[in-house]
Amino acid sequence: MFTGIVQGIATVQRLEDRPGLRSFSLRFPRGFADGLALGASVAVDGVCLTVTALEGADAARFDVMQQSLALTTLAALAEGSRVNVERAAKDGAEIGGHPLSGHVDFMATLAAIRTPENNRVLRIAVPPRFVRYVFAKGYIAINGASLTVAEADRAAGWFEVWLIPETLRMTTFGEKAEGAALNIEIERQTQVFVDTVREAIDERLGPLRPALEQLLRERGIELDDLAAPARLPAP
Repeated sequence: MFTGIVQGIATVQRLEDRPGLRSFSLRFPRGFADGLALGASVAVDGVCLTVTALEGADAARFDVMQQSLALTTLAALAEGSRVNVERAAKDGAEIGGHPLSGHVDFMATLAAIRTPENNRVLRIAVPPRFVRYVFAKGYIAINGASLTVAEADRAAGWFEVWLIPETLRMTTFGEKAEGAALNIEIERQTQVFVDTVREAIDERLGPLRPALEQLLRERGIELDDLAAPARLPAP
């Protein structure tokens, strides 16, 4: 498990492609790999990977199978690429973000960037089948960073996050340009809640569902809006 608080930026040193597998070595920030062992888990741009070899005090090698390459941005890495990294959380660790599994659900596209004073706003385009899980003020993980959705337009298929200077300092988000691909992990409680409500609606409404969807749409409401999980106010 990970906390979604990126601990540093690593650099790809070497790549090796084999049938169905890619191995790459990462150079970590000084001190990041202290105590790192073979078999340990590290989130690399939000993808949970296993250390397969230690290469000195501040580097390690990882193997990535074909399925992970197909579903994430790791296939596009090259020597010199920079990635967000986080060590696996230890028992009793403070969860500064929200719990992450390191299992990426889909890739999204950075559709637009705004730069109000002391902030950076990313608008991210979401594939239609996943937009139902994105709600304003809800959590989402982008390239391994736990972020809060500021605004969401599910009909248009996008959401926005605001990044403060500290987040930009500790991550690669400041280097991303429009059109960049991003790894997204949905907040699991939201996914379970939405899927459970949708299944209950399908079971109860059956053939009446299309008529209800049309009625709600005429009033500017989507059926998924009814499945929005309640968010308690911050203490």
